[in-house]
Amino acid sequence: MQYKKSDFFYDLPEELIAQTPAEPRDSSRLLAFNKNTNEIKHEVFRNITDYLHEGDVLVINNTKVLPARLYAHTEHGGAVEVLLLKRYDINTWEVLVKPGKKCTVGKKLAVSEELSLTVESITPTGERVVRFAYEGVFEEILEKLGSMPLPPYIKTKLKDKSRYQTVYAKFDGSSAAPTAGLHFTPELLEKIKAKGVKIAEVLLHVGLGTFRPVKEDIITDHKMHSEYYEVSAEASEIINSAKKDGRRIIAVGTTSVRTLESAADENGFIKPQKGNTQIFIYPPYNFKCVDALITNFHLPESTLIMLVSALAGKERTLDLYNLAVKERYRFFSFGDAMFIF
Repeated sequence: MQYKKSDFFYDLPEELIAQTPAEPRDSSRLLAFNKNTNEIKHEVFRNITDYLHEGDVLVINNTKVLPARLYAHTEHGGAVEVLLLKRYDINTWEVLVKPGKKCTVGKKLAVSEELSLTVESITPTGERVVRFAYEGVFEEILEKLGSMPLPPYIKTKLKDKSRYQTVYAKFDGSSAAPTAGLHFTPELLEKIKAKGVKIAEVLLHVGLGTFRPVKEDIITDHKMHSEYYEVSAEASEIINSAKKDGRRIIAVGTTSVRTLESAADENGFIKPQKGNTQIFIYPPYNFKCVDALITNFHLPESTLIMLVSALAGKERTLDLYNLAVKERYRFFSFGDAMFIF
C-alpha cells in the first residue's frame, strides 16, 4: 500500500504543544500501550519501571545538543540566523540559514568580533557549507555565543540550557535533542538498573531530518537527510546477548530505533560500526532489532509519527494520538511520553 502524507494527519489544539519541560523530568505523563493486548494505561513516567523486566535492554542515544543557533549579520547589517547541522572538518560546517537570499557563495557574515563565517558553497537541497574564522577554541566560543536550537513551535525562552539535554548526553554533535530521553533522571536510571535491566548506549547525531517536514504527497518520495551514527562493541554485545536469550530490546526514542535498524542484520544482530544513515521507517516495516519504544508525541504528517505507526500500526497510532489529545497530554519536544511494547 502506498501511504500519503495526509494519512498521518491528526488534529492538535495549539495549547497542547508543551512550551516548557516537566519539572522534575520524570513527572511527565506516560501513555502505556500493549500492542499485543491493545491495553492502554495512563501513568506517570517514573512508573515506567513497572513495565520493564529483568534482562530487558534499554537503548539510549548519548548524543549531546550543541548550542547550534547563531545570530549573525551581513556587512550591511542584515540579520541572518545560522543553524549548525553537520561538521565537515575543524572549521567547516553544513548549516541552515534564514533568510537564504542573503547568503550567496562568497558572502561573509559576522557573529561577533571573535567569530565570522564565509559561505563556500550551497548544497542541492539549499543548505550552506560555511567556513568559520575565529581565535581560540571553537566549542568554547560556541558555548558563549550560541543558543539551544529549540524547535520553532516552542515560543517560551528556555531558562536552563541543560533542560534540552538528556542527563546521559556525552558527545557533541546534535542540532536537536533526542527528546524521549529527557524524561529520565539519574535516580530513575539507577532504579531501572537495579531491576536487572541492561542499558546500552548508541550514538546518533540528530540533524536536519528533525526540522524538515514531509513535503511530498506520496511518503515514499520523501528523502531523509543523512545522520551520523555509531554503535560500540560494548553496546553490540549487550544487545546481541539479549537477542539470543529472547529478551526485549527497548529503544528510547526514534533516533535509537533508526540507529539499531540501520546497524542490524536480517536476524536483528548488530556488529560494531559507524557511518551515516538515511533510513526512513514507515508502515509496513519489519523491525529486525527493536521490540518496544519509548517516545514522545510527534508532529502530524512527520517522519516520526510514520516510524511510530510502523511499530504500533497506523490506525492504532492515530487512535492513540486522538486519545492523548482528548486526555490533554502535552505534545512534542517538551511533552509527555508513550511506551509501545
